[in-house]
Amino acid sequence: MMFTAASQDKKVIGLKQSMKAVSEDRAMTVYIAKDADRSLTEPLAKLCEKKGVEIRYADTAGQLGLLNGISVKASAVCILK
Repeated sequence: MMFTAASQDKKVIGLKQSMKAVSEDRAMTVYIAKDADRSLTEPLAKLCEKKGVEIRYADTAGQLGLLNGISVKASAVCILK
């Protein structure tokens, strides 16, 4: 499963923290939930493209949250360098 590494690495969870990590060049990979509001996730995706950060997509925010050890939805998770 593609999220195995995400559950074991250093990471930040959430859009704001992911944006900050990408902006500060601390991001290696960003996971974005496909069902998250595009108006919120699009700026993160564009920043990732600009900075050359790999983007992977999860089917749902609920799945992304659970696979990263939280019991609530997560629109984005950033794996740190």
